[in-house]
Amino acid sequence: MAETGRSLRGRANQAGGLAAEAAAARALEADGWTVLARRLRTAAGEIDMVAEREGLLAIIEVKQRPSLAEAAYALAPRQQARLLTAAEILLAEHPEWGREGVRFDLLLVDAQGAVRRITDAFRREA
Repeated sequence: MAETGRSLRGRANQAGGLAAEAAAARALEADGWTVLARRLRTAAGEIDMVAEREGLLAIIEVKQRPSLAEAAYALAPRQQARLLTAAEILLAEHPEWGREGVRFDLLLVDAQGAVRRITDAFRREA
């Protein structure tokens, strides 16, 4: 049975996402971060990556788009809410993580593989 255009696009998008996550992990490690986990599944959804440096935990969302500017606008409020809930679950399961704090970072990857990091990209509203 031949694959449809939709399933081919889905596989291409998944491969591109995996390549973007690999580029993001390399950038983090080059900056002195230890990647603790990738593609963590929780009841609230997936967390792309978790990294730690000097006790500070970064919960990371990776966005790949043709340009860094397009990637920067790709994290919708609904997805932010899902990530916040997923992080609560994750931290309950790993209370030893984030002794010096927790933040949400957004790593942007463009079509050429350039990576840009937005630290502390969003927070839970009080």
